[in-house]
Amino acid sequence: MSAEQTSLDTARAEVAALGQQAKQAARALAMAPTKVKDAALAAMADGLEAERDALLAANRLDLDQAAANGLTPALINRLTLNDKRLGAMITGLRDMIALPDPVGLVVDGWRRPNGLDIRRVRMPLGVVGIIYESRPNVTADAAGLCLKSGNACVLRGGKEAIHSNRAIAAVLARAAEGAGAPAGAIQLVTNITRDSALALVQADGLLDCVIPRGGRGLIQMLKEHARVPYIVDGDGICHTFVDAGADLAMAASIVLNAKTSYPAVCNALETLLVHRDIAGAFLPVCAQQLVAAGVELRGCPATCALLPQAIPATDQDWDTEYADLILSVRIVDSLDAALAHIARHGSGHSEAIVTRDFDRSRRFTHEVDAAAVYVNASTRFTDGGEFGFGAEIGISTQKLHARGPLGLVELTTVKYVIEGDGQVR
Repeated sequence: MSAEQTSLDTARAEVAALGQQAKQAARALAMAPTKVKDAALAAMADGLEAERDALLAANRLDLDQAAANGLTPALINRLTLNDKRLGAMITGLRDMIALPDPVGLVVDGWRRPNGLDIRRVRMPLGVVGIIYESRPNVTADAAGLCLKSGNACVLRGGKEAIHSNRAIAAVLARAAEGAGAPAGAIQLVTNITRDSALALVQADGLLDCVIPRGGRGLIQMLKEHARVPYIVDGDGICHTFVDAGADLAMAASIVLNAKTSYPAVCNALETLLVHRDIAGAFLPVCAQQLVAAGVELRGCPATCALLPQAIPATDQDWDTEYADLILSVRIVDSLDAALAHIARHGSGHSEAIVTRDFDRSRRFTHEVDAAAVYVNASTRFTDGGEFGFGAEIGISTQKLHARGPLGLVELTTVKYVIEGDGQVR
């Protein structure tokens, strides 16, 4: 037997064991009353608070290894836990307690002429597998959302955050079980080889759904090998189009926020499109603010002629999610040209227009095919919390089952409950 096959078999054995435990837990968790799930969430938050020092120490191990491996500053930023981010994880779990429990919600109902009463009722998906990279806060967000929505979870984080994820998952699982949640409801894959991701997406019969949070390589792997249904949390190649006649001060503020407030996340701006009629007035001022914030500009020939600090963009730049302080800039002749660029290069995540023209804004929102489309606002608002959903597990860029922020409701499905008094067909 080859070493590659042995590695895959080892990964499959771990995923199978975790999946079996999660499947058993999912049956009990689906029936758990809201008060039990909320008590578990409170205990999970308290556990993170009590183990704050140990969690930060585990994260330091990951950060030391990341520095030794030469990870980019942007990736190290995503990996970093500090008091503020750990506090946000704790607050996020406590905030979930106040969110409505979607399980058992009657979506709608009706009576047929034959007397049958039909209701459509929300229920958990079952066992949800989540593959994610770098950001250890996802461990807490994902575990909390799955638990509140009645799902068991099998988490597979990136190798860069293995010490952080192990420490966080252990605290969460122990706290949840101690508060009455079924054992096995929160599982973490400790195998950090690529084989474990493959084993997870092929665990049909154990997992009901997989949510991948990663780059194109991960998504392509799912498309080629997955046997479990999945919800794509894909690339965030987000655009902002500054239209002719836009409020230029507003546009500059939006662009600066969308690019620099947190460049490592999927709702950050990656490509700026500017109408030719206002490029001369807008780009030099906006570019000065961006460069002062540390942004590297990559531009089309017209942009480079206008901005000496810009370097020429390649064809690949228009299709790249930088997750860093890098911004592609293109000057376009019209709204049609902007729409065509987005249609060709967009990833279906978040797109924005800055304009004073009502008709152009309506056309943009109607024609752009994305999960979130903005008028005069930053793409950074594509987030479950900002949308009022509470925390979210990712941003779906596909169209079936769920699109946009994946909150509690999106982690459920429906079943039909039909009641009669002896009807036969």
